[in-house]
Amino acid sequence: MRIAFFTDSFYPELGGIQDSILLTARALGERGHTVVLYAPSASPRDFRLAGLPVKEVDLGERVQVRRLFSVPVPRSTGQSRLLLPNGRRWRGLASWEPDVLHTHTFLGAGWEALTAARHLRVPLVGTNHWAIGEFSMYAPCAARQFARYSVKAATGYYNRCTLVTGPSRSVVDEMLASGLGRPAHVVSNPIDTELFRPGEPDERQALKRHLGFSDSTILYAGRLAVEKNIDVLVRALATVVRELPDALLALAGHGTARPRLERLAAECGFGHRLKFLGTLDKPALARAYRAEDVFAIASTSETQSMVLLQAMSSGLPAVGARWRALPEYIADDAGLLAEPGDAGQFAAHLLSLLREPSMRARMGERAAARARRFGLTETVDAWERIYAAVHAARAIEQHNEQGAFG
Repeated sequence: MRIAFFTDSFYPELGGIQDSILLTARALGERGHTVVLYAPSASPRDFRLAGLPVKEVDLGERVQVRRLFSVPVPRSTGQSRLLLPNGRRWRGLASWEPDVLHTHTFLGAGWEALTAARHLRVPLVGTNHWAIGEFSMYAPCAARQFARYSVKAATGYYNRCTLVTGPSRSVVDEMLASGLGRPAHVVSNPIDTELFRPGEPDERQALKRHLGFSDSTILYAGRLAVEKNIDVLVRALATVVRELPDALLALAGHGTARPRLERLAAECGFGHRLKFLGTLDKPALARAYRAEDVFAIASTSETQSMVLLQAMSSGLPAVGARWRALPEYIADDAGLLAEPGDAGQFAAHLLSLLREPSMRARMGERAAARARRFGLTETVDAWERIYAAVHAARAIEQHNEQGAFG
């Protein structure tokens, strides 16, 4: 099939949406599909912030990346860009005759996808990756109104698509409650279960020494952003360190929240127990997972969390916030849930896992088993079925229309 992706979130920016699109597009190309990916332009600075060479990502010979004019927008990574729609880019797709369009955004690139789908009469699959209402802290003067109307606006966008998906039940249910009238499915983001795998005991100890990790290391990976609530983990560390003086909280990623987290740790008197790893490429991140003991995520903005699934696939139990999508993935036998913002409860759960190696090992094994459901093969199989179904339905619809006017 010929498939066109549209996204406002793409390489080299740090994020789960970006990782999902890269993995899926590459896998579709390897299966013989042709993919053209429309994404915002990126500056050399965007690549440098991620520690990457300034060159286009290679997704295989059957996948093309077409960069469109965009402008930088304020966000925690310092890399975010917004594609400015002009309503004319569908003309470049016309000669290629795509079978399906797939939008991963309801912002600028998403409106380009809507225009293209309407003019080319091609089905449009829409995926909502965002719990947009949870970003109201960026509109403090109208937080309640932003939370309410942003979800309705996003749902209004997806009501223009042929079929809608979300990476978790929570995001799909939210859209349904806000008036989504299109067919909707849950389709997981994919993870590389071969790269993110459990480590052997000897390998774990060697990696701990190499990375400077202690035998009681907690890791968070992802954007260092306000909505990720990493300050809750830092405050929890204050309690953990009193009980386990060698405890270490390692943070992988970059973002505007870093200075505030550094100040908080210094004020609490344990800045030396907080370790910033910077932004890691995927192999380095996989090694960090294999060297740690527990994964922690206090975010209240997750529609799934690829870093959580990567950690689970690496054989790690997780302590996460009982909010939105996280309880769908952190089952009782694979981790522990704490109330959002409750640093004391996070600390108690982290201490339970760090003090009980047998419990940690048992939960880690179950986590790895559960994560296999979210592997790349399973996810791309689901996308192939969806693309084939909407393409066939549109072909039947067009045939009937021709018959009616014949």
